[in-house]
Amino acid sequence: MFQKILLALLVTFFGGFSYSRACSVVYYIDKNTHKIYFVNNEDYWYDAKPYIKILPKSAKKLARLWYGWDNFAQGGINEAGLVFDGAVTPEQKIPAAHHKPKGNLGDDILAYCKTVDEAIDFVEAKRVALTNAHMMFGDSTGNAAVLEWVDGKRKIVRIKDNKLVMTNFLLSDTTKGNYPCYRYSAIENGLQELEKGSSVDLKKIGNVIAKAVQPPRTYEKGRTGGTLYSTFINISDMQFVLVFKLDNSKIIRLNLKSQFKKRKKQKIKLQ
Repeated sequence: MFQKILLALLVTFFGGFSYSRACSVVYYIDKNTHKIYFVNNEDYWYDAKPYIKILPKSAKKLARLWYGWDNFAQGGINEAGLVFDGAVTPEQKIPAAHHKPKGNLGDDILAYCKTVDEAIDFVEAKRVALTNAHMMFGDSTGNAAVLEWVDGKRKIVRIKDNKLVMTNFLLSDTTKGNYPCYRYSAIENGLQELEKGSSVDLKKIGNVIAKAVQPPRTYEKGRTGGTLYSTFINISDMQFVLVFKLDNSKIIRLNLKSQFKKRKKQKIKLQ
């Protein structure tokens, strides 16, 4: 299924990798079938040791899957269909009486929240704000939003029509830096082309995010960076696919419904 996506990933190049993690995130609703998709490129150093963590449902916590490293969720989905991911942005002042997150914020959100609004309220109740990143939330009802903090104020950018795209500039104030963004434009153009067709599926959505991948490059001191992994989620059908380091021999496919029924924790190392 993803062989053609991987071919596109490997041959597409729109610019250099940024040390600041040039991630790309898309939430998309098919206007015909109303199925919901959530896809992401995680761009980072290749010497990171990422993994997938799957945690079972408990009396107080929802079953959930997240991906990241160092016991910190970079993105994920839970059994209710709530998804999230983040991307680095220009440095900003956070609201008064707020603080940077402690512990594993993403895991906590997925454990306790079912909808976008619940997630946003959860973050605010914790008095958490990010100085150099924004977060996208989406859910199974068709709601999505990007949460940002600009000039000491919380900003919420809601989905318009059927799609929401996030890269590394602040959507609520493009004058803060990293704008214009070629990856954002490439994704927007890809979605417009996608909608000219008669059908949408996870493969076609994957081909759109492929336009924003960062092929590996070696930098000073021999360190290599690029798209560490790409994730493809069909929220409606609870399908999950991860491609590691743009390598078509390193694809993980999971049926989330069956995974979330399991009673034991799982950790899948990406290697």
